[in-house]
Amino acid sequence: GGPRPPRRRVRSPASCARRLLPCDSSSCRFSEALAAFRKRRSGSDFPLTLKLKDLEVAKLGDSDVHIKMLAAPINPADINMIQGTYAILSELPAVGGNEGVGQVVEVGSCVTSVKPGDWVIPADAGLGTWRTEAVFPEETLLRVPGDIPVLCAATLSVNPCTAYRMLADFETLQPGDSVIQNAANSGVGQAVIQIAKAFGIRTINVVRDRPDLPKLVERLMSLGADHVITEEMLRKPDMKDLFKSIPKPRLALNCVGGKSATEMLRHLQPKGTMVTYGGMAKQPVMVPVSAFIFKDVKLRGFWMTQWKKDQMHSKLAVSLCELVRKGQLTAPACTEVPLEDYRTALEASMKPFTSSKQILIL
Repeated sequence: GGPRPPRRRVRSPASCARRLLPCDSSSCRFSEALAAFRKRRSGSDFPLTLKLKDLEVAKLGDSDVHIKMLAAPINPADINMIQGTYAILSELPAVGGNEGVGQVVEVGSCVTSVKPGDWVIPADAGLGTWRTEAVFPEETLLRVPGDIPVLCAATLSVNPCTAYRMLADFETLQPGDSVIQNAANSGVGQAVIQIAKAFGIRTINVVRDRPDLPKLVERLMSLGADHVITEEMLRKPDMKDLFKSIPKPRLALNCVGGKSATEMLRHLQPKGTMVTYGGMAKQPVMVPVSAFIFKDVKLRGFWMTQWKKDQMHSKLAVSLCELVRKGQLTAPACTEVPLEDYRTALEASMKPFTSSKQILIL
């Protein structure tokens, strides 16, 4: 709960590549981009603020990299930024998208970290990845191996990174320990299941009841989930039977808030930690006083964008790519959509019970 943190309006370090100005020169190159132009709106009207636009590609500087974008997902944070409800807002007009993968076409004379043909992903949020090509400063990009699936690379820098850091940074988990999480069918949830499995950590995965629940349970179990339960099951006394075969969790990962978070707290071990990284229910996290006094639980928050500002992101990307190579981490369920069909993709990404991430193919 508490007041919402102040929003920061930031200009991308590659703001020159965001320019939506006409070009009079016949030598100008253009990129097709999905950009927000009009005044921000909220709710279902927000796709009306977006349209495709031919965008001038900035000239290549000595420390710049010209890339051709290959694929870029639509994440909840992308939508929140367009709606004007996220902690970071770009000045309009701006190109949407914070994540994706591109291939290097050309590099400036001072660039040393990448070469033509390499694959790159954004090092931080705010680059604007929903475009066919762009020129970015070298420091805003991270090289990733080109031998991993393109959908894995396109979805690497947000959800898997968030999952990895939450599993590693708040509790010292050992093989055999357990973690409980809600929104387990989300992109982060699917990554948590796979990364935890690779580390020998067991997962209790909470999802909302839905018409195709058996299909969802089957998919999460195929990723390595140990238990998949509904929000309703989480509240039942029968939960004690589950803990006959698995230890109570030391770590809870909360993306929902409200009653779901409160119920997960009930099952934490004493001195356990609940990490909140989202608030899908748009309700505050309510904690019984007894959980603090008698169980000494810890409540923490996590924001991947801030972590990237404080830490060395390149090492994390390498670790995740190794898991991909070993077959221990796959892309979430994805639907590939051509850029010109962006409205269909945006509408699908906002539907309830969505388990497939919309990927713009560029």
